[in-house]
Amino acid sequence: MRTTELGDGLKVSALGLGAMGMSAFYGPGDEKESVATLRHAVDIGVTFIDTAEAYGPFENEKLIARALGHRRSEVVLATKASAETDDDGTVHGRNGTPAYIRRACERSLRHLGTDVIDLYYLHRVDPKVPIEESVGAMAELVREGKVLHIGLSEAAADTIRRAHAVHPLAAVQSEFSLFAPDVLHNGEKAVTDELEIGFVAFSPLGRGTLTDGVRSLDDLAPDDARRGLPRFRPDAFAANRRLAERVEEIAREKGATLAQVALAWVAAHGAVPIPGTRRASRLDENAAAADLVLSAQDVRRLAEAVPAAEVSGGRGEPEVPAGTDR
Repeated sequence: MRTTELGDGLKVSALGLGAMGMSAFYGPGDEKESVATLRHAVDIGVTFIDTAEAYGPFENEKLIARALGHRRSEVVLATKASAETDDDGTVHGRNGTPAYIRRACERSLRHLGTDVIDLYYLHRVDPKVPIEESVGAMAELVREGKVLHIGLSEAAADTIRRAHAVHPLAAVQSEFSLFAPDVLHNGEKAVTDELEIGFVAFSPLGRGTLTDGVRSLDDLAPDDARRGLPRFRPDAFAANRRLAERVEEIAREKGATLAQVALAWVAAHGAVPIPGTRRASRLDENAAAADLVLSAQDVRRLAEAVPAAEVSGGRGEPEVPAGTDR
């Protein structure tokens, strides 16, 4: 696996692994399989591992500690301060105050079994707290050596600019895929490029729709949270699968899989995709996308195959998930 550089000098694998689904939201997990997949990721060079205190809550961080604690020096760990969460897992509203950010960071350090977090994100911007205060608290954690680099998740362009003025951001993380290309049009990607901040793409496979693993809603577990998203309502899902089939036709021409072409499209825009999976075989498939080079014509064809006007259903209710700054 080749490496790339985000902002602030942070080097990461060109493709990361989003670990969320191993512990939360996508139906029941299998610890043995998840541990094996995490260890396999490091074996093949996928060493940029993404988690958050919200995933569980806390269970995903603990899983990563159990799986990779003995290989800590080989990985770049990214986690996030999320909605205010009590130690017993009770979740409250967003909290971007310096006091909560410090408390959340110190708790994540314990759960991850490490003395330093490589990349620490503010998971969602708190509209009640000036971003300068939140980032100022994160900068203090950097000065204390508890965090090496900081970032924001789902932040608007102006928020990114204001935050970066307080302390250099290594990365901004947002949903970005053929089904969710809006960061290219609303200023977020442009401002990260201008300020030389890395861009990390979560859900680069359209939450599974841009893979051959979710061809039917029957492929989702009964308690899979995706069943409640607008794009996964029966009519919307059927329409979006037809779009995915257009991408799959182009993938066959390239001798690649649907997922690989979708990931390569994200990477072609200078983003680092962090697709999630529980299975080592899927991880190998995704990792191969790092070597798939798309021409400018390929990139255009893929975008034209999935016109924004034909994507059915927003990301959340009504159009973006609650808690996004953008």
